[in-house]
Amino acid sequence: MRERLSNIGWKKILGYAALGLVALLLVIQLVPYGRDHSNPPVTEAAVFSDPKARQIVAASCADCHSNLTRWPWYTNVAPASWLVQQDVDEGRSKMNLSEWNKAQPPLDEVVRQVEPGGEMPPFKYSVMPNHADARLSDADRAILVKAFRELYARQPPGSIKTGG
Repeated sequence: MRERLSNIGWKKILGYAALGLVALLLVIQLVPYGRDHSNPPVTEAAVFSDPKARQIVAASCADCHSNLTRWPWYTNVAPASWLVQQDVDEGRSKMNLSEWNKAQPPLDEVVRQVEPGGEMPPFKYSVMPNHADARLSDADRAILVKAFRELYARQPPGSIKTGG
């Protein structure tokens, strides 16, 4: 077997591997998940009074936490389409700024996720080339925390989610 591999040569092996990878990428394009880019209607939008907060939310939060998702070209190509669709589905299920009349997470949970050291926005989102403006400074995070506190006081969500 070893002798046969050396006879074929590494260039051929790498060539076959590359062809196999291309074939796999073409085949997975047939999986329909992640290509339905219709955004559900907005039933009640959360309204941020601070224009800077609105800008930060649009750049850093809205793609996953609203029904106003922007779908870049790569969201049509598997497996990226699968990953983005999963993130949007999960984000909308946790908090949806376009369905503010429905249950939303408690304010303290939102603040914990947004404050410095919090998990929002996820690193994988903010490193994408067209999401450079999603990277939040500590000052941006402070603006968001203040804006969410104000929002929950002025326009409380339909209800507060309980449990995990």
